[in-house]
Amino acid sequence: AQATGGNYSFFTELPGLAEGRLPGFPWADVAADGSAVIGKHDGTAGGVTVGTITRQLLYEIGGPVYANPDVLSRFDTTVITEVGPDRVRVSGTLGQPAPATTKVAINYHGGFRNSMAVGLCGLDIEAKAEVVTNQLWAAVSGGREAFDDTETRLVRTDSPDATGNEAATAWLRVTVWDDDEKKAGRAFSGAATQLALSSIPGFYASTPPGAASAYGVYWPALIPASLVTQRVTLGDRTWDVPLPGATSPETGVAGEGPAAAGEGPAAAGEGPATAGAATTNPADGAATDPTAAVPTPPADLASLIGARSGDKGGSANVGVFARNPEAWAWLREWLTVDRLRQLAPAETDGLVVHRHVFDNLSALNFVIVGLLGRGVAQNSRQDTQAKSLGEFIRSRVVHEALRESAGA
Repeated sequence: AQATGGNYSFFTELPGLAEGRLPGFPWADVAADGSAVIGKHDGTAGGVTVGTITRQLLYEIGGPVYANPDVLSRFDTTVITEVGPDRVRVSGTLGQPAPATTKVAINYHGGFRNSMAVGLCGLDIEAKAEVVTNQLWAAVSGGREAFDDTETRLVRTDSPDATGNEAATAWLRVTVWDDDEKKAGRAFSGAATQLALSSIPGFYASTPPGAASAYGVYWPALIPASLVTQRVTLGDRTWDVPLPGATSPETGVAGEGPAAAGEGPAAAGEGPATAGAATTNPADGAATDPTAAVPTPPADLASLIGARSGDKGGSANVGVFARNPEAWAWLREWLTVDRLRQLAPAETDGLVVHRHVFDNLSALNFVIVGLLGRGVAQNSRQDTQAKSLGEFIRSRVVHEALRESAGA
């Protein structure tokens, strides 16, 4: 139901959702020329609009060239048109010859992991985090170096001078990974809870000590398409589909897999380089001209800018789209890679970021390579699949742009 209003930035505009009804499932009426009309059954909640279809096209993609086993689809040629109430036509998509390679999703056992989170309330949050961290590693046999990998995150959910206990609380989350299940299990989590009466004021853990859990690693790879037989089953019939005449463009999917660890493909896009693409590496200087005039955003920006995000193996994509020509002209110029880094420093620091322009969709797509470590099952982010990243970026775009225009 994502095409009918599920996960949609402008969900308050769609009928029925506020009353608790689920959006109806979409259907597609596909024509012989490959175009399709997307709709939903009359009387169901939600809606099918240019916006709901645009944001779904931006979901978990990289560059404009989307690799399929039988064709390279050019999403920068797709036309989305409203043709009636809850009816949207998707047409005009051009294709290129099939790639010479196809993607294989490899999943393997990565080891064991465990996390503990400690609440830090009130004043001196950073000092409290330092004390707990140092005490924890001193309490664990072998310390931090005993594990294959560790990560410490201080999540500042606290508000200064909060009027409620929970609103005054930040969280220190420590995660360990190791091949040894026992080492990553209660030997670690028990050490954390045993600090309770010897540590900072207000110490409490979010969960009791627990065992380690196994995790998998997602590693996409490319193999020659000739090694794979395409097979179709319809009813009681099954037949093989001949391999299309393949070409050999660079079709690695942007940043999928454990690129941050030096494994798997980490190409810049989902196909050949295209106009409008931009990339910055962590070592690059800012490409934005500081003397350039800052464009003025539309006054009702919050109602004109939508977003959709998700995971691409070890990377995250964030699609941002505008709902009218004025907002698109502003967004296209204003939201550069460098500005995205300014808006989301914690999510982009030290990582390669790719920017792709879709003028036909009035949209930008950013790929943050390596943000999700080695995939959803391995990384320790609170949002392991970057599902909320789009809404975070959207809020930052709106607030920062309006601050700039007000001269704040």
